[in-house]
Amino acid sequence: MSARNGSSRTAPGRTDEAVEVGVPFDLLLSRATEGSWRNLVPAPKSTLALAGALVRRPQNVVGRSRALTSELAKVVAGRSELSPHPKDARYAHPAWSDNPILRRAVQAHLALSASAEKLVAEARLDESSEHRVTLTVGNLLDATAPSNNLLLNPAALRTAVDTRGASLVRGARHLARDLSSPPRVPRMVEPDAFEVGVTVAATPGGVVDRTAVYELVQYTATTPTVRQIPLLLVPPVINKFYVGDMAPGRSLIEFLVAQGHQVFVMSWRNPDVRHSAWNLDTYGDAIDGALDTVRRICRSESASMLSFCSGGILSAMVLAHLADTGRLAKVSSAAWSVTVLDQSRSGVAGALLTPAAAEAAARSSAAQGYLDGRVLAEVFAWLRPRDLIWNYWVDSYLMGKSPRPFDVLFWNADTTRMAAALHKDFLDMAQSNSLVHPGQARMLGSPVDLGKVDIDTYITGGINDHLCPWESTYASTQLLGGNSRFVLSSAGHVASIVNPPSNPKATFRIADSTPADAHDWLKAAETVKGSWWPDYSAWLHERGGDLVEAPVGPGGAEYPVIAAAPGTYVLAT
Repeated sequence: MSARNGSSRTAPGRTDEAVEVGVPFDLLLSRATEGSWRNLVPAPKSTLALAGALVRRPQNVVGRSRALTSELAKVVAGRSELSPHPKDARYAHPAWSDNPILRRAVQAHLALSASAEKLVAEARLDESSEHRVTLTVGNLLDATAPSNNLLLNPAALRTAVDTRGASLVRGARHLARDLSSPPRVPRMVEPDAFEVGVTVAATPGGVVDRTAVYELVQYTATTPTVRQIPLLLVPPVINKFYVGDMAPGRSLIEFLVAQGHQVFVMSWRNPDVRHSAWNLDTYGDAIDGALDTVRRICRSESASMLSFCSGGILSAMVLAHLADTGRLAKVSSAAWSVTVLDQSRSGVAGALLTPAAAEAAARSSAAQGYLDGRVLAEVFAWLRPRDLIWNYWVDSYLMGKSPRPFDVLFWNADTTRMAAALHKDFLDMAQSNSLVHPGQARMLGSPVDLGKVDIDTYITGGINDHLCPWESTYASTQLLGGNSRFVLSSAGHVASIVNPPSNPKATFRIADSTPADAHDWLKAAETVKGSWWPDYSAWLHERGGDLVEAPVGPGGAEYPVIAAAPGTYVLAT
């Protein structure tokens, strides 16, 4: 760590494209039942481990204390060379460097941060304890940044003067509003910033089937001919489906329809206490049923699949079930985006998802009947607090601003619940990493062996995705049978899905083969300018069958349109 940067932690950007929401799936499910206070208070076991390590290495404590004291003396004397990262937007206002008091406040915080981080790194804790302590220390350092202090933040003070205190009144109202109900974090987007079915999830189509678990939406063709083999999108089970149908021009579904594909999506019902028994088999049976309906509507012997995040886990298990029962031929190709099937590279997630944490999380959701989506949103925010809490703390509470409209954050705030039984099933699978062990997991009575899924697959990850590391998404190429094409987007977690060709900054990497080691693949990969969407569309066309006349509209005699897209389930709260 250099004196110039002041901290080894990644500096945040303030562009909307840089805001990422989401968490490692297994970690999300366990942390969601613990409460926000756990993010700022270290676990007793990890605290004891750190204390023991420091006692065994007193020279490290003495050395760091001396270095910190020396640096703080330089800060007071005005001789410190510490400065924030040039891209750290918290300190973009010129007063942070021009005003001697504010400059010293920033330098003191940078010095303390550097000492704390180095002390933890030099403690040589076991991996689990190190991840836990690092997460807590990082959260505390972010919380105590001078930019979060009303009395120090120059932009907030200037705004208060310019508005004659009105900004402080608005900020107090915002704080009271956000604390009054879950998720009890600063509001990232106004609830009326977008309208589902109008400004997001607006691609024309109709609901052609409805069960207790899902609605099936078919989209209206916009080309004179379409590929005969249809595409079924399987969304996450912890968010609504329109991550694939954002604002027009940013919608993957809209793009694929315009490319001549017949596109369907499953819109999951938002479960409540009545649906507490819904489990892996419930959702697996739903996917299997949707595949059959899609094939019948399109008069096709097979269908392709594209799945996201937790929906991808379910889809992989369903494909293994179809392989086990001799019915895999009804799926012509499969694609996954930001899906982790092999959780061996678990990092922070594995450290926090202990057996005790998983058991406590399962008990909590079982008592309520579901895992509350508003609590999930709180977990999302606290795992990226610098970007998703403290940025909005300053804007909303200190400056009294309303957040700017951003479709991804609107989608993230449009929360859902997870049935208690499914929650427990996912936690059990995560504990044993069962999908990498043939036969250990089961779906609809079949032992899950992903190696038997010997169809062509297309897998995407994000190189900047710190939530689902790209190496973990790449690992699916080694689990699945058949030929895999792996695409690495230059974006992060959600932005690697919402990655329209209109984005001038978009690039992706591609290689001809998928060797066992992810980094060997990376060395051989070439960088292509643009979005991966056209590459996927071309890949899908090659596996989409003949071009046929486009249907006049969604559904048909056997499956008349029940409701206009996006349907009714997506509107339920």
